[in-house]
Amino acid sequence: MSFSIVVKVKRISKKIGSSIPFPNYATTGSAGVDLPACIDDPLVVSPGHRANIPTGMAIELPDRHVVGLIFPRSGLASRHGITLANAVGVIDSDYKGEILVAIHNQSNRDYTISPGERIAQLVFLPVYEAVFEEAEELAETSRGVGGFGSTGKL
Repeated sequence: MSFSIVVKVKRISKKIGSSIPFPNYATTGSAGVDLPACIDDPLVVSPGHRANIPTGMAIELPDRHVVGLIFPRSGLASRHGITLANAVGVIDSDYKGEILVAIHNQSNRDYTISPGERIAQLVFLPVYEAVFEEAEELAETSRGVGGFGSTGKL
């Protein structure tokens, strides 16, 4: 079984495909493609600071029922405290500009981003269009209106 879509990639920078890799899956089991830092010089991100990092590319999704989601890279987050400032970045189907990655340094040390460094990962998922219906009541569940922590700990 194969689930694939065609995503067009526009090179915003001539570095993409030469000194910076064109998007590809690192392994056959990879869910996402790595996004590179398309910068000319190393960039230091101080503790607690944010930076918008260009990737040098823009994409065209095949239709409105596909979204591109940008997630942090696990290794950067766990080893260096480098994560995304917005938790998850959303690339809507009608956005055609350069992909920027808003990173945040949560550590207590400077982190230097090198040109071409893999700074985030991009995953594609289906999008469902909701049709909203006003209701006087919602179906009962065992949880009900219980919020944060209402299901307890293991």
